[in-house]
Amino acid sequence: MIIRNAPTIRSSEITDENVYLRRREFILAAAVPALAAAAGFARGVTLDAAQPAQDQIPNLRKSAYTLNEEWNTYGDITSYNNFYEFGTDKADPARNAKSFRVKPWTVKIDGLVNKPADYQLEDLLKPHALEERVYRLRCVEAWSMVIPWVGFALADLLKRVEPSSQAKFVEFTTLADRSQMPGLRSAILNWPYVEGLRLDEAMHPLTILAVGLYGRTLPNQNGAPLRLVVPWKYGFKSIKSIVRIRLVDKQPTTAWVAYGPQEYGFYSNVNPQVDHPRWSQGSERRIGEFFKRKTLMFNGYGDQVAGLYAGMDLRRNF
Repeated sequence: MIIRNAPTIRSSEITDENVYLRRREFILAAAVPALAAAAGFARGVTLDAAQPAQDQIPNLRKSAYTLNEEWNTYGDITSYNNFYEFGTDKADPARNAKSFRVKPWTVKIDGLVNKPADYQLEDLLKPHALEERVYRLRCVEAWSMVIPWVGFALADLLKRVEPSSQAKFVEFTTLADRSQMPGLRSAILNWPYVEGLRLDEAMHPLTILAVGLYGRTLPNQNGAPLRLVVPWKYGFKSIKSIVRIRLVDKQPTTAWVAYGPQEYGFYSNVNPQVDHPRWSQGSERRIGEFFKRKTLMFNGYGDQVAGLYAGMDLRRNF
C-alpha cells in the first residue's frame, strides 16, 4: 500500500460551503436550463421564502452607475454574510440578527464640518433620491457577488454638512450594542468597528450609502439600516449599521488595520497583484458558481477610480 501525504491546500482553493451545499442545483441548472428556470433557479426573479420580507422601497430610479451583470439571488445575498458583530460564521448574521432593532436610528455627523448634526435616519434620507445601483462586491476572502443596492451618493450627504478645508479623511463607526450583538463578546476586533476613506474616495460618485437591496429595505444581516458601499475596495471597507460619520485631518485607525496591519491595509483596493499573506487574490469564486474567475483590478472599476491613485505605489499602499 502506498500512502501519500495530503497536499497543502490554500483555504481560498477549498470549495465554498455555500457552493457545495447547492451543487445539485448547479448540476440541474446546467443540464436542464429551462427546467431550472421554471423551478425558480433563475437569478433576479424570486425571493428566498426562508427570508423575512423587507419593506418595498417606492419610487426608485435607475442609476447610470450600474452593471449589466446577472445578480446573485436574494437568498445568496442575505444568507452568506460577514458581519462579525453577529458572529464569524457566514450564516451567523442571518441567524443572530433577526431581532436587531433598527428603529429609531440616529447618525452623528461631526468633526471637521461646518454643519455638524445628529440625524434621525428619516431626516438624513429626506433630501436624497434613492436609486438602484448594481455593483460587484469582492471579499478579501476571495469570493464575490453582484448585488442590486438601493442608496444614494455619499458625496451628497457630505456636501450637505460642508467639510472644512482641514478635512482629509472620513471615519465611520458601527453600532456596538452588546445586548443585541453577540459577536461583541469575542475579542477578535477592537469594538466598535471603525472604517475610513480618504475624502476624495468618499466624494467619488461610485461611493454610496445603502439603505436597501433588491428594491427592499436592508435586512439586518446586510447592515441595516445604513451601510457604506465602495465597489472597488474589498468588502470589509463597506462598513455596516453606521452610527457615526466623522471628518478628520489624519488617517483613522480602522478595525482591520488595528487587527493585522500586514494583512489588511487602509486602502484595501481590489488588486489581484497583491496577495493576502495566506492566500492568492488573483482569482475569486462568485457565489452561486462552481468555477473560479479572474479577479479584476479595482474590481473592474479601474476606468472610474484609477486616477485617485495616480503616482501611488499600490503594493505599498495596499
